[in-house]
Amino acid sequence: MSEKLSKQEAEKHINEFFSKISDKKPNEIRKIKKLAMGYNIKLKDKRKLFCKKCFSVKIKTIGVKNKIKRVQCENCKSIFRFRIK
Repeated sequence: MSEKLSKQEAEKHINEFFSKISDKKPNEIRKIKKLAMGYNIKLKDKRKLFCKKCFSVKIKTIGVKNKIKRVQCENCKSIFRFRIK
């Protein structure tokens, strides 16, 4: 089993992971999300980079209307909406 990380080390690990997310597998993304939940670290805008259901990074924008961005996962075809500031 791995050793315990401090909250700052875990946050650094998460930021490093998301800097090169395009070549990551869904299983790796699931592990990083669990790490963030375990240390109560908010992903904020990073959670918009992958699908909520299948954790795939293959998402495409469908459209933007009334400050709401719609994206669709190319893997599982799920549609998600995000508010744009």
